[in-house]
Amino acid sequence: MDIARSAAEDVAGGAAHVGEHLGAHLDGERLVTHDFACLDPAYRGWRWAVTVTRVPRGKTVTVDEAVLLPGADSLLAPAWVPWSERLKPGDLGVGDLLPTDQDDDRLLPGYTATGVEDADQLALWELGLGRARVLSPDGRDEAVDRWYAGDHGPHAAIAQAAPAQCSTCGFFVPLAGALRPLFGICANEYSPADGRVVSADHGCGAHSEIAVVPGPVEVTAPLVDDIAYDVIALHPAPHPPGSVDDAAPAEDLGHS
Repeated sequence: MDIARSAAEDVAGGAAHVGEHLGAHLDGERLVTHDFACLDPAYRGWRWAVTVTRVPRGKTVTVDEAVLLPGADSLLAPAWVPWSERLKPGDLGVGDLLPTDQDDDRLLPGYTATGVEDADQLALWELGLGRARVLSPDGRDEAVDRWYAGDHGPHAAIAQAAPAQCSTCGFFVPLAGALRPLFGICANEYSPADGRVVSADHGCGAHSEIAVVPGPVEVTAPLVDDIAYDVIALHPAPHPPGSVDDAAPAEDLGHS
């Protein structure tokens, strides 16, 4: 056991990181592993495992290996997951590059051979000319399922409360190709789906036909007719009795 402890201390970088002897177990003929507690605070619950052996008819014990192994309650790093499986939608940032597998099921070659003896390569119907690969039926189905079940599909809360569907909205721009009957792009800057793919049966409160807001009424300046005129008869108002206007003319009063 002393040889095993000394080997553990050499690997651990000093006796301060090697604790009490936890036991030993037989791994094979003349092959025994001794376990020592690890006192390093960064490896709580781990143990030093030192395997010693002895050759047949030999009297000298030698060290086979010394390693640090986790225990039942040890702290372990999360299992390593390849980056391709860790990547999630929205993780791609400015300057990031995302390569696709050569055999990605979502893509197909942009051409197809017409036969074994015909070496011509024809462009696919979905405008594959100039593109090495185009969307496969599997890739299209995955996109359809993802978009239809997302925030801009018919089951979104805003669509459930909408008074009409996107298919009847003037701001709905249908997609081309096989996705045309199902999806389009919203072109209404006031809609939360502006510039995004929406299903034809999606909807929101910014539908083009909900209500037409009346425009401002233009107020014109008054028109003055300076050519024609109206004749208005004016009648003098009656005077009270005894007024000067009711008196006799001056010549009747003897005035010259």
